[in-house]
Parts: sequence; structure tokens; C-alpha cells
Amino acid sequence: MAVRVRLKIRRGSRVREVIALVNSGYEADTPQLMIPISLARELNLWPPPLNAREEIFDTAGGPLKVWVIREAAEVQVVAEDAKSKNVKVDIVISPLADEPLISDILAGELEIAVEDFAKGLWRFRWEPKEKVRPSERRIS
Repeated sequence: MAVRVRLKIRRGSRVREVIALVNSGYEADTPQLMIPISLARELNLWPPPLNAREEIFDTAGGPLKVWVIREAAEVQVVAEDAKSKNVKVDIVISPLADEPLISDILAGELEIAVEDFAKGLWRFRWEPKEKVRPSERRIS
């Protein structure tokens, strides 16, 4: 199993709720949300805008060409009974991503505390340790 959370993405007047994977192996220098091209289209980010920078990311599967748009949106984790603060994010558009991925820095900014990756358990850092939340189900 993995840890997935419900994420509200705001870009201008466009708002989308998605299920995003918390990826501890996605190391970044800024809060980043990697998204598939289909979601980039919904957010009016595809084709990439002029301010997008083409970059090559080193991944476990090898080099990956992506487009990075700095501070392109705001995101918030939305749980049944609580919400995180809003965080400005760099949007990273990947032709290979099949679901949104939350970088390590973004997970920290959203105050996500993973309790057990194998069981898919998490909580907000400000919640008591007993308040454990189950992972959201991946949307196919």
C-alpha cells in the first residue's frame, strides 16, 4: 500500500480535487506537485505556458523530461474532518506520471506525517498520534 491524500488544487478560478501520492523518494528543493498531462490540461497548463522551464529530472527509471512552472498553484490537503494550510507549489508536468505526486518538501509544508507506508496510515503533524488516517484509494 502507499499513502495517498485528497488534495485540492487551485489555479486562478480553476479548482480540482485529486488523490495524490505522498512520495518520500521525490526529493525537491521547493514544494512541488508532479502531475500528468491530462491534469495539466484541466488546469490550463498544457501545452506548457511560456514561463515553463523544460528540465531533466533524474528518476529511478532514468532521466525524465518535465516542464516546471514556478508557484503555479495553491494546494491543500482535505480530510473528512480537517484541512491543511494552503501552500503555493511549483507544478511539474510529466508525460509519464499517471497520478499526482507530492514531493518531500511539499509533504512537509502540508504537515503530513506518515505513520506507516505499508499500511497506508498518516495524520497531520499537529494531530495527536492516536489520530491515524487511512490512505485514500487510488483513482484509476
